[in-house]
Amino acid sequence: MKCLICSGQNFQSGKVLWPELIEAWGINQSEVDYINRQQGTSCCKCGNNLRAQAMAQAICSEFSFKDNLKRFVKSWRNRRLKVLSVNTCGTLHTILSRLSNFDLIEYPEYDVRSLSLPSETYDLVVHSDTLEHVDGASSALSECCRVLKPNGVCIYTIPIIVGRMSQTTQGKSPSYHGDPHERGGDWKVQTEYGCDAWIEPLKAGFRSCRIYGYEVPSALALSCRK
Repeated sequence: MKCLICSGQNFQSGKVLWPELIEAWGINQSEVDYINRQQGTSCCKCGNNLRAQAMAQAICSEFSFKDNLKRFVKSWRNRRLKVLSVNTCGTLHTILSRLSNFDLIEYPEYDVRSLSLPSETYDLVVHSDTLEHVDGASSALSECCRVLKPNGVCIYTIPIIVGRMSQTTQGKSPSYHGDPHERGGDWKVQTEYGCDAWIEPLKAGFRSCRIYGYEVPSALALSCRK
């Protein structure tokens, strides 16, 4: 296993799920194991987890860059690349924010379903494990599409349970991600994504959706081209 952010080759693992979330999510032991790997296995050198690896894989591949993400950011040809990040994308933020034309907006303080940003502005929009918390995720994706330049790309991750279809949490007991003690609105899960997650961006206006698998099914990223 090689880190696609810094090229480190040593990883460490830990558990991130807790019993209440496992029960609320209704996931079996196999699903618990790969979600724990996605979130809790990280590069010893740079600290980026498998979720970030999938994001890095998608970014470098979509821009035909054959090295790690740190070198992608440093490369001269990315000085004109205009990037919007919805939230900090975890540990990737310290790297992506070095881009010359990088903007950050924070959900839920910023309504991602109605962006007060001009159309056709960005080459790349990124967000990681945010969409599942948005009540009206399709509208958020439509807005991501709108602010992208023609042929621009939106790259994101969401927790995906690959053995079932996506479902709303409406009518279910509230479940929360991130911190077992946190019950704020931004942590509440609105959608539990499944194997049909690729349909949503196509319905939102994107012309294509690719799925990158750094490790299947633990680390998947969706890349949607306008």
